[in-house]
Amino acid sequence: MARYIVKRIIMMIPVLIGVSILLFAIQALTPGDPANIVLGQDAPIEEKEAWREANGLNDPMVVQYVRYVKNVVTKGDFGTSYRNGKPITGDLIQRWPTTLKTCLLSLAVAAIIGIPLGILSALKHGTWIDSAARSFGVLGVSIPNFWMALMLIIIFSLNLKWFPVSGSYGPIYWVLPIATLGINNAANIMRYTRSAVLDNVKQDFVRTAQAKGQKESKIIMHHIMGNAMIPITTCIGIFLVSNMAGTIVIEQIFSLPGLGSLMITAVTQRDYPVLRGCILLVAVTTCVINLLIDLFYAVIDPRIKARLKQEGGSSIIKKRMQGGVAKS
Repeated sequence: MARYIVKRIIMMIPVLIGVSILLFAIQALTPGDPANIVLGQDAPIEEKEAWREANGLNDPMVVQYVRYVKNVVTKGDFGTSYRNGKPITGDLIQRWPTTLKTCLLSLAVAAIIGIPLGILSALKHGTWIDSAARSFGVLGVSIPNFWMALMLIIIFSLNLKWFPVSGSYGPIYWVLPIATLGINNAANIMRYTRSAVLDNVKQDFVRTAQAKGQKESKIIMHHIMGNAMIPITTCIGIFLVSNMAGTIVIEQIFSLPGLGSLMITAVTQRDYPVLRGCILLVAVTTCVINLLIDLFYAVIDPRIKARLKQEGGSSIIKKRMQGGVAKS
């Protein structure tokens, strides 16, 4: 297991290098001069040239990249903002927990709703309960997050006045943002859970357990869900990673002080160091989440733990994901 963890950590390095190179390439190809945005179009040419020299923009792109990577690796320094000249690292540390908190809470709510509903839909296959659950799944997947957020604000904030429109000054402020992301994720998790349970409910080991007279609850929790948790866990991991990007719009709508709102501000103001820092932090978080999901496989399935020890940690996610395609 330790060998597998070390191998996965080493594999993160080329991924993060690729992301950083892509960010600098996009910056080089993006038209416009940050000096014009920061200082204004009417600023003297000498002042603009001095600003570019102070921020290292006159150096070749390769030199800028090497200097940036060196500062990040050796000092944990993501640079300074073009707009206010302040270090970026402090803002990233302050805002990253908000984004992660939004992702984790919304996914927890989605799992609490989606997994039981998916199990019930599969066990009541072909009934009106199954049809209602499938309808919820289709609607939840089809409705965009931004539209859902606006509808929740209109209904529960403006009309009913149950929750505040925006801000993050207490638990009540988190209800609508988490509900917005949670409904979409719950629909997806329900579909994957239903598919995984249906794949196992008619297997030979389930019929054998029923023939032995075991309780229905034990059959569901031990035999069916024990095998269905692999695709469900994969599904949850995928949505947790996708939520890191999905929170950008939600944070902007509900005025949450997370990485999403910071990234949008950086894009509009051409604040490249801030944008690079946000994306790199999201990339690191994504790599760590994928590693934790892989390790969790070994916890829920001893066969995977044995394979990890035997094969030195070969990739198993894609093989297991083949059984998690949602059925209609």
